[in-house]
Amino acid sequence: MKNLKNIFMLAALVCSFLTAFAQQNENSLLWKVEGNGIKTSYVFGTFHMLPKKDFELKGKVTNALQNSEILVLELDMDDPKMQTEMMQLSALTDGKTLSEFMDAEEYTLIDTYLKEKMGMGLDNFKTFKPLLVSTMVMMGYLGKDMASYEASLIKLTKEQQKEVKGLETVAFQMGIFDEQPYEQQLDDIIKLLKEETIMKDMFTEMITLYKNENIDGLYDYMDDFFNGDKAQLERMLHNRNQNWIPKMGEYSKEQTVFYGVGAGHLGGKLGVINLLRAAGYTVTPVLK
Repeated sequence: MKNLKNIFMLAALVCSFLTAFAQQNENSLLWKVEGNGIKTSYVFGTFHMLPKKDFELKGKVTNALQNSEILVLELDMDDPKMQTEMMQLSALTDGKTLSEFMDAEEYTLIDTYLKEKMGMGLDNFKTFKPLLVSTMVMMGYLGKDMASYEASLIKLTKEQQKEVKGLETVAFQMGIFDEQPYEQQLDDIIKLLKEETIMKDMFTEMITLYKNENIDGLYDYMDDFFNGDKAQLERMLHNRNQNWIPKMGEYSKEQTVFYGVGAGHLGGKLGVINLLRAAGYTVTPVLK
């Protein structure tokens, strides 16, 4: 059960590396937000899971967190009820199992991969939705030596005896994935496993762009990756970005806030940076 809880915690981190239509922004993962009736706050683009060797929390980020009064992530990952809620919402309903959404050959392919990489076969997760399987496959690829920016930010925030909050609920995020047919989600997983170089190239490219703090480059890559699926971009990215702006305004009215959201949400015409500017805030990159 403890392992399952850890898996669900990581599943919460898989909720978005998409971005919007490209518009030139300076290369920075950290941005200062000021004016329009709020206290100066910060927006930082995270990478939900990556190899430890590529992880770096720069001084400009830790300084901004130190100068903030509260940490706000996509989800309140510090909420003890979150794991239980995610486990409940990740379960398939009406007695269904994953085998109903793919053929025997596909089931065996995923099962073999998970046994080799994680020591647990697909039967352990057959009553759960594909999002959990996707998370397991990603964990299998990354191995044990992986890091999370969200986990590191939470640790520092708790050490500073500050609060952690969220922009969204678990139910909302899980609902986004429920809108995409389970067969399609499983097909995407199968494609990655059948063409192993795809997953390697995907992570390598995204990590390179992230380490270069190239938020618009992340958009270009992800836009190509999703091959013009505008409906998915709306669900996973645009609508969420737009929903966050008024929430950020409310959070920052009375306190300096450090916001941590997937880096893919920052760039592009409908990214968080440009939407904050459109809402009347002054947004500038923190370069040092």
